[in-house]
Amino acid sequence: MSDSTKNQLKKSLGLSFNIAVLIGGTIGVGILRTPGTIAEMLNNYWLIIASWLFGGFYVLLGANSYAELATMLPKAGGSYNYIKRAFGEYAGFLSGWFDYITNVIPPAFYCIVISEYLIILFPALASYSTVIAISLLTAFVLIHLSGVKNGSVIQQITSFLKVICFVALVVACFMYSGVEVPAIQTDSSFFQIGLIFGFFKSLQLIIGTYNGWNSACFFAEENDDPSKNIPKSLYSGVLLVMAIYVLVNAAFFHVLPIETLAKSNLAAADVAKILFGENGAVIVTVISIFSLISILNAFMMIPPRILYGLSRDGFFIEKGTQINKGGTPIVALLVSSFVSLFLICIGSFEVLFSFAAFISIIVWGLAYFSLLKLRTSEPNLPRPYRSFWYPWTTIIAIVASIALLVGFIYSDPKSFIIIIGITIISYPLFLVLRKTKKG
Repeated sequence: MSDSTKNQLKKSLGLSFNIAVLIGGTIGVGILRTPGTIAEMLNNYWLIIASWLFGGFYVLLGANSYAELATMLPKAGGSYNYIKRAFGEYAGFLSGWFDYITNVIPPAFYCIVISEYLIILFPALASYSTVIAISLLTAFVLIHLSGVKNGSVIQQITSFLKVICFVALVVACFMYSGVEVPAIQTDSSFFQIGLIFGFFKSLQLIIGTYNGWNSACFFAEENDDPSKNIPKSLYSGVLLVMAIYVLVNAAFFHVLPIETLAKSNLAAADVAKILFGENGAVIVTVISIFSLISILNAFMMIPPRILYGLSRDGFFIEKGTQINKGGTPIVALLVSSFVSLFLICIGSFEVLFSFAAFISIIVWGLAYFSLLKLRTSEPNLPRPYRSFWYPWTTIIAIVASIALLVGFIYSDPKSFIIIIGITIISYPLFLVLRKTKKG
């Protein structure tokens, strides 16, 4: 009994952390890079803005369902708890590991990208890229080993600074006497196959930049009042992210015409160059570093929570439930960090990273299905928060998830084949773990 008490997560996180981890875990360099790629795919101002709004509304519908699920089952690990409860052990195991893969890749990616941005600022460091990335990872491991409170404080400070940076960039764009917004195109090009393909491909990128919107749910077990804090943070956080994304796009188009943005690999840098001259690139690099430190901190905290939950349910080693004095799942953090270290050293995780949005859609879709199932199979479960306009909002979220999934399969069949491969391999592994657990 004392052992289980010892290995319980501490209720030391509140509403401000929830909002900070949602913003910190969502807004990254994606929003600074993707507007150019999406402009190239869609080439229509209103269609681009509509795509960002569509992605935002889809996520908002998701937040509505997750608010009920996370307050009903406020456990570490997020989505897989609800899927396991609704559809059984294997569904929980598979979705848990899918979620873990999606969330354990980013820390390595962010460490490498931060090191690249630091080299832009300090070219003399050019030959130390991997060393800087590993040093960053080590520094963040040490911060989180020292306790949840330190990680929480860093998350709140960096997320606040990130929002200030983006607001300042948007204001600077609108103060510039820019180009006119192009008129709505009246031809039927929207219905061309190429544009529909481009729409789904751009939505895959957009959903990727919104990825992290449900971050607060991973920390439900550590929240001092999950029933109130989780719904508040999900709605306010998602709406804030949505507003920033739409405003950033509108602001960029105010400075540069679509044709110019479509040729840009880092849209924000080209916009900043016009606004601030040659110093523009430095300003965008600094904003990027703030964005990345905040998102790196969030993703250092998320995978250990999923691994802790999986360990507690016998889907990983028993030691994975070990908690240190500061409230950190210490073994889960170290294992996740070694995975990140391995990815930094091999540096070929971008293939995996490209289907993060793909896997996320599958996990979110299963979570929405689990809400429908649990309402029917366990109507008496305590539900401190009930999703509004149920079941229609959940059904719309499921239909949208299926439509996105079909679109993603059509536009990115390689990732789908990899996902099928992982699923096939996972079942015998699940059977082995279940035998060990029973043994």
